[in-house]
Amino acid sequence: MVRAVQIRQHGGPEVLELVDVPVGEPGPGEVRIRHRAIGLNFIDVYFRTGLYAMQLPGGLGSEASGVIEAVGPGVTHLAVGDRAAYAGGPPGSYCEARVVPALTLCRLPDAIDFDTGAAMMLKGLTAHYLLKKARPVEGLEPGDFVLFHAAAGGVGLIACQWARALGLQLIGTAGSDEKCALALANGAAHAINYASEDFAARVREITGGKGVKVVYDSVGKDTWEGSLSCLRPFGLMVSFGNASGPVPPFAPGILGAKGSLYVTRQTLFTHMATRASTQAMADDLFDVVAGGQVKIHIGQRHALADVQQAHRDLEARKTTGCTILTLP
Repeated sequence: MVRAVQIRQHGGPEVLELVDVPVGEPGPGEVRIRHRAIGLNFIDVYFRTGLYAMQLPGGLGSEASGVIEAVGPGVTHLAVGDRAAYAGGPPGSYCEARVVPALTLCRLPDAIDFDTGAAMMLKGLTAHYLLKKARPVEGLEPGDFVLFHAAAGGVGLIACQWARALGLQLIGTAGSDEKCALALANGAAHAINYASEDFAARVREITGGKGVKVVYDSVGKDTWEGSLSCLRPFGLMVSFGNASGPVPPFAPGILGAKGSLYVTRQTLFTHMATRASTQAMADDLFDVVAGGQVKIHIGQRHALADVQQAHRDLEARKTTGCTILTLP
């Protein structure tokens, strides 16, 4: 038996319960991992509230690091005793140990500690596919402007640094002057406080009226219309989250009126559909973190038993960088 966080119904942070659950042996294509640290992500809130469907009762969490305890038949890239980290698989990483599909697990390099491994996988792999795969039709070249909302969050701070390494001029938005300063310190070329400024007007000013080639938007409803106004002709609107609520229905004709724009709704797990693609993305992430181009900022640490407070802080936008849940 291990300690795990579960929900029996959808709702606020108060529905998160710490319970004892059994952990069995891994079957074909599975491993059992003993967690050392667990990543917290906004997608966990979507599952908790019911915005994303899940079976109840059930666990939350999609990211963690730890040590492999047992390996099921057919798993060849991991062995007992390996340090590993993962993102994806069925929700349930808020626990001491679990059996999980081995597809998305990767060996954690010795140069990367467990806390960093737990904090970086989902957010770092998300930044990877955004900057390297979700690209506008005209491509991205060094010197190009891109707009990234929530630039002081876990994904945002990684994207700021990675964009700088790629030679891109990232314009970041955040909800306070302090968060804007953090984005600038981590590689953003410009930062806009969208609580006090019209971000669309500022983007036009920064780009000399041309707009950006691509907008990366995890905020959703509150930034949607302004984001479309930031794009240059044939620009790409990449929606990958709904922190302020789902984007309402819109008439496709607006895309033509604003410059023959493209819109895509991306999810990380489409990009991680195979073992080969997952490992290739992870290797790229490990290289930039171990090489120092990208530093993983862990702004908050909470004990597993304090998961309710961790969710309150996340939803109140009181966090910067990554949040992890720690184990004794």
